Amino acid sequence: MTNNTTENFWEAFAIPQEPPKPIMYRLYYDDAGNPLFYTMQEEEGNYIEIDQETFVKSPTHIKVVDGKIVHTQCKQYIKKLVPSDVGTPCSPTNVCIVVNESEPHIKWSIKNYE
Repeated sequence: MTNNTTENFWEAFAIPQEPPKPIMYRLYYDDAGNPLFYTMQEEEGNYIEIDQETFVKSPTHIKVVDGKIVHTQCKQYIKKLVPSDVGTPCSPTNVCIVVNESEPHIKWSIKNYE
């Protein structure tokens, strides 16, 4: 009687294995070039291959133009509460307290900056 345990062990490692598939990072986009989603899966639709850094960041303020990522400017709107002649009457000591116009008050309104 022979012990085939060692032989069976090495036979298990002799099974041909497929090399791992290369990791591909993809950005899928619509016909207008707007990003839809980032994935490592193969899906239906338009996509470009991207690097790992872009995949991790997953920027949304971009467009795909001629197969390349183009960063777009994000419009920022800054609003600030400022004293005004028109607006909501508030307590002179606390802007969070809305008061009647017959009481001492300061009027506040929102100013937009672009």
